[in-house]
Amino acid sequence: MVVDDHPMWRDAVARDLAEAGYEVVATVGEGRQAVRVAPAARPELVVLDLQLPDLSGVEVARRLATVQPPPRVLVLSASGEQDDVLEAVKAGASGYLLKSASKEEFLDAVRRTAAGDAVFTPGLAGLVLGEYRRLAAQSVPDTTPRLTERETEVLRLVAKGLSYRQIAERLTLSHRTVQNHVQNTLNKLQLHNRVELVRYVIEQGLDES
Repeated sequence: MVVDDHPMWRDAVARDLAEAGYEVVATVGEGRQAVRVAPAARPELVVLDLQLPDLSGVEVARRLATVQPPPRVLVLSASGEQDDVLEAVKAGASGYLLKSASKEEFLDAVRRTAAGDAVFTPGLAGLVLGEYRRLAAQSVPDTTPRLTERETEVLRLVAKGLSYRQIAERLTLSHRTVQNHVQNTLNKLQLHNRVELVRYVIEQGLDES
């Protein structure tokens, strides 16, 4: 789905996508319209401008994140301002590309975003990574102490790739108890699966303990 309030630009982007073999399920010029259309159109990826006449692109991205299944969002904007980039990413955008990008760069960004990559215009990637590291550093005191010693122990073994049964045998616990520890940890850290748990362990340096 293409969301941009400039008809000529919107049509050109949709045409480039169609010529590249993508199915464009909708083209809209307003944020509220995009939010209304998305549940029925079910786009896998949304190419989104930030400057819209009603809702901001950031707010649109935030609302699209609640659609099931949520589409990936690639922001295509004229603005390379730090605040715009970070706000878009915090709202759920998977990528951020400047409108000065070439057609080839745009189509490559679409392909990579659709595949699950985080894609940013050169120069913006470092900005976003730096912000994530800053936020992660701030969050360490808030998150790590919330886990009990046993939960942390189980978490480290999960990160090492051990199955629940292997963890249960190593810690002399029941299989169900290990499952409960993992589920409690997921709930506490607001994570969704074992992959995110492993990422958390690495980011917090718990795998080095």
